[in-house]
Amino acid sequence: MAIYAIGDVQGCFASLQQLLAHIQFEPDRDRLWFVGDLVNRGPDSLGTLRYVKGLGPAAVTVLGNHDLFLLAAAAGIAAPRPMDTIQAILTAPDRDQLLTWLRHQPLLHREGPFVMVHAGLLPQWTIEQAAELAREVEQVLRGPDYQELLRTSFERPSVQWSNGLTGMRRLAALTHVFTRLRTCTVDGMMNESYNGPPDHAPSGFLPWFQVPARRSTEATIVCGHWAALGLHLRDNVLALDSGCVWGRELTAVRLEDRQVFQVPCDGEDCPVH
Repeated sequence: MAIYAIGDVQGCFASLQQLLAHIQFEPDRDRLWFVGDLVNRGPDSLGTLRYVKGLGPAAVTVLGNHDLFLLAAAAGIAAPRPMDTIQAILTAPDRDQLLTWLRHQPLLHREGPFVMVHAGLLPQWTIEQAAELAREVEQVLRGPDYQELLRTSFERPSVQWSNGLTGMRRLAALTHVFTRLRTCTVDGMMNESYNGPPDHAPSGFLPWFQVPARRSTEATIVCGHWAALGLHLRDNVLALDSGCVWGRELTAVRLEDRQVFQVPCDGEDCPVH
């Protein structure tokens, strides 16, 4: 059995199919880990979501910011924009089943020496703390108050994380960290607006994984979210968003030996670049 971690698909289903053919994926033998952002911007978000859901236990996915945006749009909390490609999901006959499945996916998946999240972890968090905090959000996303959490996340100004936060503001701040973090200060203050290359980050801000004395270094963090960073492999970080939807590549890394597999963006999958 092999485990392949795959970067942000974002509805690039044709590219995903090519990548799975390239690695000779067999669902009864192998497992796929998706770093989140299964949907949006690419041309076949519906096909991607149906496929990953249909894999059952052969696939694990964590929630990304675009996945949460889909849930918010379905609830009437966020309005789709011209570049969004989620309308086919919103009008699909199996919409409710797909959305219910999606909001039951985790924000953090931990297995052996690996921890998978969409964006990253604040430097002051240990792995144990991060797992506990993720469970707080997951419990609400899976329950009757999930729309209130989405509304707080999408309609109100974002709040920096602190231990003293309570209620939905606390959960929304956690959600932003797990799904939007790229750069932060040494004290863990996020800069949500910056999405450029790491060497041009605003003064005082570092890529989250480069903050000195980061407390989660005992695990290898598998993540995506940062297309301008690109494929970035370190001893304890596997950042896999290689910008397929921007006309670049879709990447898989086999976790056992860190072998990298890539396919170029299928021409039909690259409307954004």
